[in-house]
Amino acid sequence: MKDKKKKEKVIYIDDGRTIADMSNVGYGKYISKDGKRRSTFKEKWNTYWEAVKMMLVPMLVVIGIIAVAYLVMYFSLK
Repeated sequence: MKDKKKKEKVIYIDDGRTIADMSNVGYGKYISKDGKRRSTFKEKWNTYWEAVKMMLVPMLVVIGIIAVAYLVMYFSLK
């Protein structure tokens, strides 16, 4: 029982460098390394505009609230 080997303790040292996975760089235009189809510029553009359209009304509401708050402060301090 005394002949049991001790497990080697691994010590990691942080040298401040970032680790990046570069395995998919330069593999293909529309197909990733695992065989899945990547999105095209047109698909990305359409997704961007869908997100912008979805957030347009909340953005206008916030701008309206800020404008009303400004006008209230402007006329109350005048």
